[in-house]
Amino acid sequence: MKIKVLGSGTAIPSLKRVSSAYLVITEKCNILVDIGPSVVRRLLEFGYSVDDIDVIFITHFHVDHTADLSTFFFACNYGEVMRTKPLFIAAGHGVLRFYKNLSKVYPWILPKSYELKLYSFQGEAVEIFDIKARAARVNHNKESVGIRIDSDGKSAVFSGDTDYSVNLAKLAQGTDILVVDCAFPEKKVKGHLNLNTLERIVKKAVPKKVLLSHLYPEWEDYRGVLHAPYLMAEDGMEILL
Repeated sequence: MKIKVLGSGTAIPSLKRVSSAYLVITEKCNILVDIGPSVVRRLLEFGYSVDDIDVIFITHFHVDHTADLSTFFFACNYGEVMRTKPLFIAAGHGVLRFYKNLSKVYPWILPKSYELKLYSFQGEAVEIFDIKARAARVNHNKESVGIRIDSDGKSAVFSGDTDYSVNLAKLAQGTDILVVDCAFPEKKVKGHLNLNTLERIVKKAVPKKVLLSHLYPEWEDYRGVLHAPYLMAEDGMEILL
């Protein structure tokens, strides 16, 4: 399993970081985790197209995590080559309603030549290609979920946006990498983690690596030292598990 950081930022426009999004590459499929602004372009920058993506997981429906979904769908219909292979999308409660409302605004995104399969995480695992994905409710929005992907004998957990969450600690138990919202080094904002609250989760979950992401501009002036297992995400970073 390989993880490519497409974006490590937030809704705040930045030339350094685009909104948080990740490409997970396994032996048999390519997975997007979240698809905020500029993600479709970022895929091209790293040598991928929308047709290379098999699965999209969405942690919640805020704009900085979903804005390029309509762009993605539109490109599947009207790109250089029309998409023909199936596309699998899974998210928390309300994903079917979210897609229905989005297609009312943009009717051109309805699939023309491929099958779209939508899943709502309701506690059970989703098995697609060579992956097994599980989700757990986290503390941000009512539909917010953290997502665990197991494949090739490796695992990765993506928190999405969250405050302290016992569910996330359980989901991330022993994972190879926890890719986690750590919005600020010290400042505490409801619905997000900082280093202190994140440490409580890490002590319970004991992941092998912790990748700090969804980073607000305050991180650019951070002068502290991060020790293992903590790493700071950078756009374009690649991690091989």
